[in-house]
Amino acid sequence: MPKDARRVRMLVTPEGVPLPLEIADAGQRAGAFVLDMLILLGSIIAITVFLAFVAKSLPGRAVDRGVGLIWTIGLFLLRNFYFTWFEARPRGQTPGKRALGIRVIARHGGRLTLDAVIARNALREVEAFLPIMLMFASFATHGYDTLILVFALGWTAIFLFMPLMNRDRLRAGDLLAGTWVIRVPKRPLLPELSADAEETVFTEAELDAYGVFELETLEQVIRQAHAPAVATVTYTICQRIGRQHWSDDGGARDLAFLQAYYAALRGRLEQKLLFGKRRADKHDRS
Repeated sequence: MPKDARRVRMLVTPEGVPLPLEIADAGQRAGAFVLDMLILLGSIIAITVFLAFVAKSLPGRAVDRGVGLIWTIGLFLLRNFYFTWFEARPRGQTPGKRALGIRVIARHGGRLTLDAVIARNALREVEAFLPIMLMFASFATHGYDTLILVFALGWTAIFLFMPLMNRDRLRAGDLLAGTWVIRVPKRPLLPELSADAEETVFTEAELDAYGVFELETLEQVIRQAHAPAVATVTYTICQRIGRQHWSDDGGARDLAFLQAYYAALRGRLEQKLLFGKRRADKHDRS
């Protein structure tokens, strides 16, 4: 548990299991955003240098127009889809967020959907990119107005400091999309859980009841070993796979059962992945 308990929130999974999570602080979010912007800037510079080299090597007005068009499209795609592409992936992390150990999740406890990711990042255009581009355009044309500059800086400042004005450190995009940004402790994929598991045999049908999302949730439950959560998850799994199990209310017997199921489920998913089959969660029928 973190030293500052005020940052702890209870996330209720679709199975009804409450999990304590730690909200990322404003410094971590700002640091991740700066890293991502540096990556974006470096990518833009690299693309610009490459296209300038192409335009110099192949002189001609048609080539210059084509290079200019490619540069404009590339800039648009980077600015609008960089964050969406990474956060829509299973980890919910951009490179900057991964470096700072934070990720995006859905506040309702389910999977982070694509529409939520698009919504939270589309608002970033209004929060930051639009006023910044307005300021740069004013400077580039030597026609900037003090009033426009003050308005753009004020607009940016309002959204910049919004995470400091609420207890969950939410920016406007999080409020719109229903998301949290949480801290993710840096730890391995828990090979020791598989090593300590009991020799309990599960059928393929029992293991095919769940996917990667449930495996990650089960990992957190085993790690925290919170007795009520362990008992609830054990009961839920047994009900779903139709297996009888004598529960000890979240004690050693239930925990051993979850460790055995975790090891078997992980092995099953890894085996299927070798054949190009990846089941995202229990609702994925592909």
